[in-house]
Amino acid sequence: MSRAIKINEYGGPEVLTIVDVPEPAAGPGEVRVRVKVAGVQPFDIKTRRGDMAQRMPLTFPATLGNEYAGVVDQVGDGVTGLAVGDEVLGSASSVAYADYVVVPAADAVPKPAGLDLVTAGALVAAAQTSSGALLELGVGPDDTLLVHAAAGSVGSLAVQLAREAGATVIGTASPANHDYVRSLGAIPVAYGPGLVERVREVAPQGVTVALDAAGRDAILASAELVADRSRIGTIVDPATAASVGGRPVFTPRSPARLAMVASLAAKGVVTLPVRTFPFEEIVEAHRAVESGHGRGKVVLLL
Repeated sequence: MSRAIKINEYGGPEVLTIVDVPEPAAGPGEVRVRVKVAGVQPFDIKTRRGDMAQRMPLTFPATLGNEYAGVVDQVGDGVTGLAVGDEVLGSASSVAYADYVVVPAADAVPKPAGLDLVTAGALVAAAQTSSGALLELGVGPDDTLLVHAAAGSVGSLAVQLAREAGATVIGTASPANHDYVRSLGAIPVAYGPGLVERVREVAPQGVTVALDAAGRDAILASAELVADRSRIGTIVDPATAASVGGRPVFTPRSPARLAMVASLAAKGVVTLPVRTFPFEEIVEAHRAVESGHGRGKVVLLL
């Protein structure tokens, strides 16, 4: 037997429980990974609460968790390029809060040498989301990019990847996180009333593109700042974005983009703060993410 975290109903963090489950087995073309790190993301929170129940109903008991890092411990028939003992990271489909995940071998990204396993697990979703969003928005060296919620996991990586692309970056964050945002290479500004004026003060040249990870008010502010509203992208509030001519910038999972960002992290080109919780403290981990505060990424350690 192995362990997994499941819910039997929608609700607050207290509905999360650790249960015994049978060990899964790798089938043809698959690998089984002994999970060492499982990322906790806002999508997990929304799923647990039932925010998306009408569109994506769960069958209870349900497991959560969409990102992992760990060690391959079983290889299915026909798999090449991976072997037992290899350290990997990747995406899963609501099964990663568990001792083991079984995934297609093609989706498991080998962990680069020089990248620790905890950071690898923290990168998975944020790396793919941020890199995909910047690609969708066409961010390049001639741009001034406004990143809303720049101290979060997606925002932190978006700032750094955009700087690598040569863009000037402005990042919204609470004043307590301004030094951190500055360390990433962005010009920090406080969110809240007066944001538009503050951005104009630090970017008299104007803002050409905006990436939102905060929601409504951030998008409305972006609409006052970005002339080409098709270059206002959001990962959290498609309805408000559409109302001002912006758009969602959700992109499919991409092992190739994840491998690219992981390689940059292994070289120290991009960094991501990580807050760790033992597997048994899943309730506290969810509360930390749900609070909307804190830098970087929350992960569970198994």
